[in-house]
Amino acid sequence: MKNIDLHLPQDALDIISELIAAGFTAYAVGGCVRDALMGLPPKDVDICTSATPEEMKRVFSASHVVETGLKHGTLTVMRHHTPYEVTTFRLDGAYTDRRHPDSVRFVTDVREDLARRDFTVNAMAWNPDEGLVDAFHGREDLAAGVLRCVGDPVTRFTEDALRVMRALRFAAVYGFQIDPETDQAARRMAPGLLQVAAERIRVELAKLLCGWYAGRILRAYPDILTLLIPELKPCVGFDQRNPHHLWDVWEHSVRAVENAPATEPLRLAMLLHDIGKPDTFTVDEQGVGHFYGHPKRSAELAEAVCDRLKLDTATRERVLLLVRHHDEALRPERRAMLRALNRHGEAALRDLIAVRQADAIATGTADPAEVRAACDGLLRALDEALASEACFSLRQLAVNGQDLIRLGLKPGPALGETLNGLLQAVMDGALPNEREALVGAVKAQLSQAQRS
Repeated sequence: MKNIDLHLPQDALDIISELIAAGFTAYAVGGCVRDALMGLPPKDVDICTSATPEEMKRVFSASHVVETGLKHGTLTVMRHHTPYEVTTFRLDGAYTDRRHPDSVRFVTDVREDLARRDFTVNAMAWNPDEGLVDAFHGREDLAAGVLRCVGDPVTRFTEDALRVMRALRFAAVYGFQIDPETDQAARRMAPGLLQVAAERIRVELAKLLCGWYAGRILRAYPDILTLLIPELKPCVGFDQRNPHHLWDVWEHSVRAVENAPATEPLRLAMLLHDIGKPDTFTVDEQGVGHFYGHPKRSAELAEAVCDRLKLDTATRERVLLLVRHHDEALRPERRAMLRALNRHGEAALRDLIAVRQADAIATGTADPAEVRAACDGLLRALDEALASEACFSLRQLAVNGQDLIRLGLKPGPALGETLNGLLQAVMDGALPNEREALVGAVKAQLSQAQRS
């Protein structure tokens, strides 16, 4: 297939050409070939070659080379501050840890190297001289939108259990249908994911949740998702018995994910925002279901999930804030908006508005157009409050603690209470955020306290 031009970065083409000029074979391989065939810009270009690591070091002696993984035949060649991984064709030995080969054996035929890869759409190689090398019909599967393991899927998932999550992630991102044999093997071998490092699971889960087809995969594979997040299992099929909700808790959560902006904190928060509902379910005399206190319970369960996934601190804190406050009433009136800004800050408040929109649409009983209009109104009110440079935090207040100490207040809780009281008065419009007015208010309080 020599007539295929993948339009790869020139630096990658140069690396391939330099290896070929030195008497070796070399190809771009894997995801970059897949993405280029799909008309997508390749994110990273990986290169495979018949050259051994020692031979590669000689070829690239004039380049900045990082010895990334000599044991597995990989060097990283730097070109214009961009890294390109170059790996010797290889066959993998046993995977004792269900993640990495215990040993590798270098080979000279690219087709042997492609045979060890996970899915057919990732098992294609290309160079400008030979064109596409496609020994496992990856291009056909790509055109058909099918994700299929190379060779025996049980073997592929036994070698590397993370491939189960990679299958779901590729399906969620690209819209692939998972081949039935691959599907069955993925479900069968999914318990192996429990042996994979949490950090690796987190990365794949985040990409899955942010995929355009995330909802389809969440609906199709609750058995695998709840294996990783068992707190979600009671939500699957849980009838809410509430006129404000058309769907069970799981379907509602999936729809909330679909309607949230595609960022990890927002989508993970929507996946977890109602996990406390089964624990807080009650039924009133009319047979209507209620979930009093479920945001707090959901946040408690979500905290355990975030810790297990080993989220970084910023993502963890944002997810927990969104889960804990997802049911909070937000109003566009200036006073209410300033108080919300004071509680959460601008970035978190914008996320909470997005959460409110996704959650409401996902009930199945609200008019999506009306929900979006209401949330657009909240965003306008937020923007207006910020544009007016209104005071909503202590650091914006025209006086500080030292000012109040000079007036005679002592450091301690009472000082903080006085500052917060001034801030509340400013946000409510009872006082202007002006030093003279605020000092005057404090003096009046002190004078009254002395008289009483």
